[in-house]
Amino acid sequence: MFKNFPGYKLLEKIQKNKSHKRERKFPLNAIKFLFIVTLSLVVALLPTDTFGIEGLTVVHQRIIALFIFAALMWLTETMPSWVTSMVVVTVMLFTVSTSAFSFLRPVNEAGEIVADGLVPFKSIMACFANPTIMLFIGGFVLAIGLTKVKLDVVLARVLLKPFGTRSEIVLLGFILVTAIFSAFVSNTATAAMMLAFLTPVLRSLPADGKGRIALALAIPVGANLGGMITPIGTPPNMIALDYLSSQGMGISFVDWTLRMAPFVILLLILAWLLLRILFPFKQKNIKIEIEGDVKWNYHTWSVIVAFAVTIFMWMFGTDLWGLDTNVVAMLPIAIFCATGILTRRDLEEINWSVLWMVAGGFALGVALNYTDGTSPALSKLIVESVPFDEFSPLMVMIIAGVICFGFSNFISHSAATSLLVPVLGVVAGGLGSSLDEFGGPQAMLIGIAIASSVSMILPISTPPNAIAHSTGFIKQKDMMLVGIIIGILGLVLGYGMLIFIGF
Repeated sequence: MFKNFPGYKLLEKIQKNKSHKRERKFPLNAIKFLFIVTLSLVVALLPTDTFGIEGLTVVHQRIIALFIFAALMWLTETMPSWVTSMVVVTVMLFTVSTSAFSFLRPVNEAGEIVADGLVPFKSIMACFANPTIMLFIGGFVLAIGLTKVKLDVVLARVLLKPFGTRSEIVLLGFILVTAIFSAFVSNTATAAMMLAFLTPVLRSLPADGKGRIALALAIPVGANLGGMITPIGTPPNMIALDYLSSQGMGISFVDWTLRMAPFVILLLILAWLLLRILFPFKQKNIKIEIEGDVKWNYHTWSVIVAFAVTIFMWMFGTDLWGLDTNVVAMLPIAIFCATGILTRRDLEEINWSVLWMVAGGFALGVALNYTDGTSPALSKLIVESVPFDEFSPLMVMIIAGVICFGFSNFISHSAATSLLVPVLGVVAGGLGSSLDEFGGPQAMLIGIAIASSVSMILPISTPPNAIAHSTGFIKQKDMMLVGIIIGILGLVLGYGMLIFIGF
């Protein structure tokens, strides 16, 4: 991820090999590119009433076309993910924003150009400085600091010691430790920190084995699933709980944790078994020789203090002082810059392409959820176009979970949950007592939080996915396979728990 990380030369070699493979696939990629562009243009130029969505505008239709373009590009890897994001953002600015070409803007009955339904261009461009991007950078900077003063070596020794040297048990250790951190700390920050701990271990594995893939995937698996354990583990949890509390159905921190912890532990164990089967280790034991000693100086203590204070504020800062998690991420950046730990060269070596890739997903989320009062959000129109009243309460819950799972793999989990929770809250109210035998409104809304957390098919699905993918060890098809299986397991077990055990 950074040039000052151990094992960087190995990562660089792998990235070069991937580039050569992409060059050999150029003719096929060109064909796929032309097909995807043609399909997207057809979708953009079809008559609006073809979609059967009431209230759909021409601007909405263009956003659908862009969504299809992005989804197919990300799924097929026709272009690097960050390139797709940049293309989508740029096309969005010129076609569906308030700064779009004048001939592409809506006109009123008098033939005057209006801004109805156009997404503010500043909102789209602001995605590159989205608070989550800052959280991303804060996590990266913490990892840089730990690595530069060799604290990552110490932490790796301490955390891995209880799990011995057996390859499979070390893998389980990484999953569990990541999940525990993620239950209390941002999953983005957790993933960035754990990658720093993991780098020395990856270096000790044979280059031709699959064990490195399993260990790299342990980061997003542990971070995404671990966030479900507590109400503060991930924003979707808090969004669902906030809505339930506003309706007089609040759930305490302890009650949430007691119910979710067994489910998450079971899911983590199943994920561990899955990674063992799909990516077996070539060697039975990992001889972990984590070299390097800490030099106890001013920089080392600065990193320790910054690390401890940042973790503390991520865990308790919101309750004690009303601090936002994303704001707290700026603290280590400021401290490391002021103390000289973070240099200009360190900033230059951050993998900015990963951040651009994530920003593209945020931009799509902005376009899907934007409403100006005159035309509703496209995502809301899509959800409302589903005839919920024609299905049983159980079917409504399942459809809602599948829709959330689909959305959350392409846009921010928080955005998907923010969209679906209020809409499904109204649906749950309309279903009345018929929903009680399936867990009631709590089951429906908490199911949305679960569905978003188990959405991890693509590198752009979650920041931990993007962080793990940036190592170069994971192919997108490997991440997709694991993400689909864990997603299905998570949905089945999660809704099973909500329906049969309740909340």
